[in-house]
Amino acid sequence: MSKRMFIEELQEGARVDDRFLVKSARLSETRAGKPYLILTVMDKSGELGGPVWDNAEQLHDICKPGNCVRVRGQVQSYRDKLQLKVDEIQPVPVSEVDLSDFLPSTPHDRIEMAAELQALVRSVNDPFIKKLLSHFFKKDQVTWTMFQEAPAAKGIHHAYVGGLLEHALSMAKLADMLSSHYPGVNRSLLIAGALLHDLGKVNELRMENGIIDYTDSGRLKGHLVMGSEMVSNVAAGIRDFPEDLLEQLQHLILSHHGKQEFGSPVVPMTVEAMLLNHIDEMDSKMNVVEQLRRKLNSTELSWSDYQRSLERYLYLNALQKEEALAVEQPAQLIARQKQQSLF
Repeated sequence: MSKRMFIEELQEGARVDDRFLVKSARLSETRAGKPYLILTVMDKSGELGGPVWDNAEQLHDICKPGNCVRVRGQVQSYRDKLQLKVDEIQPVPVSEVDLSDFLPSTPHDRIEMAAELQALVRSVNDPFIKKLLSHFFKKDQVTWTMFQEAPAAKGIHHAYVGGLLEHALSMAKLADMLSSHYPGVNRSLLIAGALLHDLGKVNELRMENGIIDYTDSGRLKGHLVMGSEMVSNVAAGIRDFPEDLLEQLQHLILSHHGKQEFGSPVVPMTVEAMLLNHIDEMDSKMNVVEQLRRKLNSTELSWSDYQRSLERYLYLNALQKEEALAVEQPAQLIARQKQQSLF
């Protein structure tokens, strides 16, 4: 049985009989003390949740996050949101699953994005920063392979295969533009900060069977500390790498969340660090907006549900196909691609 229906296509009243990946399953109880299962399933197009009233404890053993299950039921509306009324759930053997049906991924071409990122690395003028970046983003380097596949977050923004590459490249392109817009900005530092700020996420997060979760070291240290350590370790292997340059690079990584209450041990205290924080916040929020617009069908403006991550409602219309596929490349970056490759 191959997958026929995807969550983004489901409408109220539709009968469901297909395979989905379990995102979460939690046992709860009714007021009468009867157990029921709060289930959320997913595929590459989205996710859908709902309660399972019968055989909750038995089905809880089947519905482990990351497991594939065959679900029979019906799509209903509850409090103006679609949910799944489940009639039956059956386990599906891993050997029969094509994970490409279930893993959300970047809508952009990862090969093209990788080439753009490497072109930006080649354009960096500072020789020490260029050597540092070329180590992390060199072909056949394990970290580079992981970087191209990793999500940029567990949830909310860029939380899909290739999300980290998409986020870092988008930020680096913004950094490239802003470095020439404001006087006195060190372009090499700002681009390096954009490319390296979330580097630690290749080890902080893992994706197994479509489920993004934290590694043990990711929970214990977090990606800011992990990324700073990774940069320090590589810089130590580059002859005569300036100590003050390393400190500025580490400051970019450690301060990019902007505030200590947001997880940064220090606040941005250099021109490049202040810009990086704003670039990161802007790109993250615009990705949330883009994901919402990709799910809309109407070209007419309408109000979204309340977006907790943005603390507001949004007045949006659907992202048009030509807009969704457009990937602009600055003229100055195209010119730099003519330079000799380091890779």
